[in-house]
Amino acid sequence: MGMDKSSLPHTAGMVSQNPMKDLSRLWPIPFNKEIEHSKVEIALRERIKELNCLYGIVQLTELHSDSIEDLLRDLVNFLPHSWQYPEITCTRIMFQGKTYKSKGFRITKWRQFSRILLYNEPVGEVAMFYLEERPPADEGPFLGEERALLDTIVERIGTTAMRISAEQELQETNKLLNVERKALQESNAALRAVLARIEEEKQEIYKSVRMNIDKILMPILHVFSLELPRAQRKYIEMLRTNLEEIASPFVSRLSSASLSLTPTEITICNMIRSGSRTKEIAQFRGVSTATISRHREHIRRKLKIANTGVNLVTYLQSNMWKGES
Repeated sequence: MGMDKSSLPHTAGMVSQNPMKDLSRLWPIPFNKEIEHSKVEIALRERIKELNCLYGIVQLTELHSDSIEDLLRDLVNFLPHSWQYPEITCTRIMFQGKTYKSKGFRITKWRQFSRILLYNEPVGEVAMFYLEERPPADEGPFLGEERALLDTIVERIGTTAMRISAEQELQETNKLLNVERKALQESNAALRAVLARIEEEKQEIYKSVRMNIDKILMPILHVFSLELPRAQRKYIEMLRTNLEEIASPFVSRLSSASLSLTPTEITICNMIRSGSRTKEIAQFRGVSTATISRHREHIRRKLKIANTGVNLVTYLQSNMWKGES
């Protein structure tokens, strides 16, 4: 039942180049009548031990699904029971700089080992030692089937280590993302609080300006309007209207609606909205009517109502321009 020593792999993860040849070395079922009954019994007992070993590894892997260290710590004491002479077998597992030894471990010259690979790079090994000399078999005193079992074990260790490492990296990434998300939420909350405070301060400023205009400036303008000739009272009314606009959002909305408007054009918009005609605006500003006409043309173009037939006074007095803000 021995295997050809030259065909035995000694490193985990190596795949046979001729699987049919490997299958040909398996015991035939039913067994050949020429094989002695005692040998069949021994072979079956060894196969049962190997199956128990593989099943036990699966159980240990599930038990320590998140810790390769705990898995190897238990595995090193479990493996000796699956070899041909468990009472004199000890195990040593070296993995990524750490060493795990079974009870009563001692290095001897009777050794069977296989390297553990991660991403095709060696990171350790599993070594089985016999503490006493035993009859020669396929690989020193070790069976060829034990070689196949050992290679399967280290391959499973490598696969499990890669899975656990990937899961741990994913958990760390999730933790980092949660920390960053919490920090972002806190930043957003702080920003909303700042914006709310700014809005409150704006409202307080607006109320203060409005109160000063109503209680201080408006009474003074009323007295002036009674003292001035009727022909000049319209300027007082215009001033009163402009003061009202200062306390209203019209100017700020108009500036937002067309950032290209100059301060002079915004002032003229205010006067047009108040009902002042071109000639009156020219007299008030001390310029020619042609200059005011050019300003009106520029304003219409910047407000995108040139050549549309839209009345500028109506446009400024309505909510039509708000759609551009």
